Amino acid sequence: MPTSPHGRTELLRPDGSPVRVLVVDDESALADLLSMALRYEGWEVRTAGDGAEAIRITRELRPDAVVLDIMLPDMDGLAVLGRLRRELPDVPVLFLTARDAVEDRIAGLTAGGDDYVTKPFSLEEVVARLRGLLRRSGAAAARSESVLAVGDLILDEDSHEVSRGGQEIHLTATEFELLRYLMRNPRRVLSKTQILDRVWSYDFGGQANVVELYISYLRRKIDAGRSPMIHTRRGAGYLIKPGE
Repeated sequence: MPTSPHGRTELLRPDGSPVRVLVVDDESALADLLSMALRYEGWEVRTAGDGAEAIRITRELRPDAVVLDIMLPDMDGLAVLGRLRRELPDVPVLFLTARDAVEDRIAGLTAGGDDYVTKPFSLEEVVARLRGLLRRSGAAAARSESVLAVGDLILDEDSHEVSRGGQEIHLTATEFELLRYLMRNPRRVLSKTQILDRVWSYDFGGQANVVELYISYLRRKIDAGRSPMIHTRRGAGYLIKPGE
């Protein structure tokens, strides 16, 4: 499982791409600070300075989580939340507010917010709260350490079970190791040499066609009758990415 720069397990979307977070706050210095902290987690971050921009970016970005200031210049944060929920009913929302009254917390959570942080706050607390929300959310690929997922392809490293779109796929031991290596590096082109070294653990002395052979076996089992996931980059190698 990939790790972020400080060694924590990196949260990923089901297709293996970075988690997307939208930060909505009209204090640009604070929004920039939050963005920096969240990008350090390896996440893709966009910012909005008002409610209208937040709604526009939500439609574009389809974020996995939203950090939302209650006090915005054009509309109340709770009104923004209502609009966001119409676009993405299940997106987890972390409220930011300068108010510390119990009734405001209750109002925010009743309106559909998932958690609440009061200004001033520590960046570490916001990151920790977001990680918790993302883990509990079906939107983020917070899977157990043994499960790899790329699109609708799932591989369990412990049980050696593989499925695509819920349909079980039976692989030989070598096919499984090759698929595991591809899935641990989604969207990354892996050369024949890298694959030989990692999957077969030694140099075949020019017999790199064994890689082509096993890639063809995998394609028959993974891609047959479905949108292709395993792709060839001529002269460079192979990669796996979600089917279109």
